[in-house]
Amino acid sequence: MSASSSSPVSPASAGFDTREMVIVHRGLRRESRLLIELIAAVEPGDTARAKVLADHFDLYRLGLHGHHTGEDELLWPPLLARVDLEADLVLRMEAQHERVAGSLTTAGELIAAWAPGAGVSERDAAVAALVEHRAALVEHLDEEEAELLPLAQRLLTAQEWQAMGEHFVETTPKPQILLLLGVVLEDADAAERATMLGGLPLPARLIWHLVGRPMYARTVRRVRG
Repeated sequence: MSASSSSPVSPASAGFDTREMVIVHRGLRRESRLLIELIAAVEPGDTARAKVLADHFDLYRLGLHGHHTGEDELLWPPLLARVDLEADLVLRMEAQHERVAGSLTTAGELIAAWAPGAGVSERDAAVAALVEHRAALVEHLDEEEAELLPLAQRLLTAQEWQAMGEHFVETTPKPQILLLLGVVLEDADAAERATMLGGLPLPARLIWHLVGRPMYARTVRRVRG
């Protein structure tokens, strides 16, 4: 894709780093994989374990839905208004969101059917749906990182980029935000953690260290066994 096919970057777009989204995506890739592995390992009839994992799926679904809703509302519209030859890329991103959302809905329905009785056939159906969901998700994340993020870096303002994070914070219940921050930070290196936490107000950073981090550690122990 040629840079000349789109509007030139605005000076206001300097000063934001799209690599933050790569850090978020890393957590989504990991959790979508772990859900498959952990649910597949649940013994028939172990309803207590099934409930733990069904609850964790709900957290994962909340995080992914919030992430993609922010893009749907705040990323695709300004990009479509400024692209020419790359419009097909943005439209493909939108179509991939629909496939990911559909597969997530199917997985959620099958997990809800499995959890109360933890039956074998219900478990296997849920796992198959999660495998299909992850394939759609990873396809989307890979292309978004390779093709869409450079476009966003070139065409969006810092304010437009930051609006997605603000939207997520405003629309996500506070306890879940702390857990989802843990999901994002788990595999981040020191520099990445500094980047993600550095964008938070001081009180929010203190809450993460005092409340969120131990809460997430307990959740990991419970979910992963």
